Amino acid sequence: MIKSWMVIGGVAILVALAANVMTPSDRKWFNRLQRPRWLTFEAAIPVIWTVIFICGAWSAYIVWEKNPGTNTTWMIMGLYLLLEIVTIAYTPVMSKLRSLRVGTIVGGIGLVVSVILTLVVLNISGWAALLLVPYLLWSPIGTYTTWQMAHLNPQDA
Repeated sequence: MIKSWMVIGGVAILVALAANVMTPSDRKWFNRLQRPRWLTFEAAIPVIWTVIFICGAWSAYIVWEKNPGTNTTWMIMGLYLLLEIVTIAYTPVMSKLRSLRVGTIVGGIGLVVSVILTLVVLNISGWAALLLVPYLLWSPIGTYTTWQMAHLNPQDA
């Protein structure tokens, strides 16, 4: 029998792989953008997001195990999926459209969805909600960084 954590982890990995839709020209555009001087930790960002996604999947697992298979739980799983899709879409959508403004909007949408998800999950499990805190802390930093980059790269805003 397939365990729920395997399904949740598998879906998370499949969605994350969708970020690989960027072309070399998308990557070139993104890499040439000027960054804020204080962004000295850019190399750590993939590790940070990996930890955040693991925490999110673990949170989803806790919620699923509290009340597996109910309509409410399925709807909450839909919110987790929406959050991951919005988060994963950030770089490819911004790069395809060559718009830091769009990136800022996508980042803001992710923050709003994460706040809603955390509030919903808090009623089910404090631990599951706590595991969403890294997203709540990091998402505004990423969104603010993109907003700053729009000011540094007005031709790409």
